Amino acid sequence: MTKTTRGAQRRYDELKQMLTARALLLDDEVHGRLRGVRADVTARSHDGQDLGDLADTDLQDEIRLALIQMKAETLNLVNDALARLDEGRYGSCQDCGDEVAERRLRALPFAVRCTGCEQSREVDRQRAEGRSRRDAPLFHPAL
Repeated sequence: MTKTTRGAQRRYDELKQMLTARALLLDDEVHGRLRGVRADVTARSHDGQDLGDLADTDLQDEIRLALIQMKAETLNLVNDALARLDEGRYGSCQDCGDEVAERRLRALPFAVRCTGCEQSREVDRQRAEGRSRRDAPLFHPAL
C-alpha cells in the first residue's frame, strides 16, 4: 500500500468514524426525546386545566416535536453522507463536481456543495424570495 493510499484510507476511516459517531448520537437523541414526549403525554392529566394551560402545553409539545423533527432530518443528512462516503462520492460538490473543502466538511460533515456553489444557491434563493415579496400585495383586500 502506497503512502497516498494509506493517507486516503486513514482519511476515509476518520470520516467514517466521525459520521458514524454523529449518527449514533443523533439517533439516541431522537429516540430519547420521543420517549420523553410519549411519557409526558401518557402521564399528563388534563383534569382541572383551563384552556390557557392546555394551549401552553400544546405549544410546548409542538416545540419539542419540531426539535425532534430537526434532529431526525439532520440524522438523515448524516446517513446520506455515510452512503456517499461508502460510494466514493463524499466530499465532491453535487453541483460543480469540485472537492468540498475539508474545513467545510469538518464543520458541516453532511455538506453536499462547495462554499462557492452554496453561496450562489443562497443568492439565487434570496433573489427569488425578493421577487415573490415584491409581487405580493402589501395589503390583501377585504373579502
